[in-house]
Amino acid sequence: MTHTPTTPSLKKLEKIAKALGDVNRLKILNLIASRGGIGACAAVQECVELAQPSVSHHIKILIEAGLIDAHKEGRTYHYSLNRATLQEYMQSLSEQTKLTGLTEG
Repeated sequence: MTHTPTTPSLKKLEKIAKALGDVNRLKILNLIASRGGIGACAAVQECVELAQPSVSHHIKILIEAGLIDAHKEGRTYHYSLNRATLQEYMQSLSEQTKLTGLTEG
């Protein structure tokens, strides 16, 4: 019997993997995680040295992948790390490596 992961689905895993596959998005995630959230794109711009439209694009991809949450506060958004999504992703990867024989345990 073949086991197919459903939580999160393979499509969700793919979306997260693609989002994590960019160094600028990894920098943004690290910044958000290290600060316990972030509210201004300017702070992100300083970290990744990108123009505001590029920062917005990367943040959108991270939100769509479920890696960060956006909460509107007045006229700006506050971004926070979605730790549950990261934990699910790591757990699913671990399960996938066991199923495919990539690990010895």
